Amino acid sequence: MTANPAIQTVLVIDDEVQIRRLLRITLESAGYCVAEADTGRFGLDEAARRQPDAIVLDLGLPDMGGLEVLRHLREWSRVPVLVLTVIAGETEKVAALDAGADDYLTKPFGAAELTARLRAILRRAPGENEPSVVVFGDIEMDLAARLVRRRGAEVRLTAKEYAMLRLLVMHRGKVVTHGQMLRELWGPKSEGNTHYLRVHMTHMRQKLEADPHRPSHLKTESGIGYRLVGT
Repeated sequence: MTANPAIQTVLVIDDEVQIRRLLRITLESAGYCVAEADTGRFGLDEAARRQPDAIVLDLGLPDMGGLEVLRHLREWSRVPVLVLTVIAGETEKVAALDAGADDYLTKPFGAAELTARLRAILRRAPGENEPSVVVFGDIEMDLAARLVRRRGAEVRLTAKEYAMLRLLVMHRGKVVTHGQMLRELWGPKSEGNTHYLRVHMTHMRQKLEADPHRPSHLKTESGIGYRLVGT
């Protein structure tokens, strides 16, 4: 963020120098502060470091696809994202929106339409972005880097354990029901398989809790679901 809280920061992730230059001129003329990244990985790093108010994202990046950037970003941030692409097909538009984009603009575009769409997604934004690092007790979860540490040492979680913990972190302080966890992590046909959750929760507590049998953070709401406390 900039020092002046009235000025909103837009992060532009695009590998084309000419497009970045055009976007900088357009956005700064509209009163925004502009940051730039020319690859997907650098863009994700900048999003975590700068916490921008919005992101303008090109889908055709050299190191990783724009959809992959979106999916990684949506694991820890709700920042509004306006996608740019040279492909105008409905399939590509739907894929971008399903991956977490807030709006979609096809190249070439006009400056007025770009700024209008940006203003619209900023109006719909939920407010302050979530921090990329969440601490509870002696546990630190870096959502941008996909790392979990306990007392400074990295904790190795399986993909499902990490996904469960991320879901609890994103809803910290609130109960996440068995059904919600199963739908999001295993799909809509898995809602009766609560034993999946018990097994993975047991393993997570062994890795993260000082006393796995009396967890301080990963709490069970009997017959309902789980809750993350202590953040």
